[in-house]
Amino acid sequence: MRAVLQRVSSASVTVDGVVVGAIDRPGLLALVGVTHDDGPAQAETLARKISELRILREERSVVDVGAPVLVVSQFTLYADTRKGRRPSWGNAAPGPVAEPLVDAVVEALRSRGVEVETGRFGAMMDVALVNDGPVTLVVDV
Repeated sequence: MRAVLQRVSSASVTVDGVVVGAIDRPGLLALVGVTHDDGPAQAETLARKISELRILREERSVVDVGAPVLVVSQFTLYADTRKGRRPSWGNAAPGPVAEPLVDAVVEALRSRGVEVETGRFGAMMDVALVNDGPVTLVVDV
């Protein structure tokens, strides 16, 4: 699994003009991608990393300060751009494999006491954020 974590002051996801997930205070936006050999162990490890990485202000973590996380599925994180001008999506897991694993990340975060908002899997989403720092990390597990 792969995540792009962005420290944000606020963030939201809108689908068809309706806000489906939002955080209105400092926290993280987690764009989450799944590849073919990922499973529940990777989902648990990613949730641990998201919740415990000390990337918030004053080197604090989400669990240290009770910060929210907005999780958005993003298969494009596994794009292969090494050849030509058209990305290949072959490294991204198909929806029936990826969706339950993104849900597992969300549930693992919630089981750690993290407030989690989400986008809508497979939807065309408008993601808005105020990047704080900016701080952006790529996390592979």
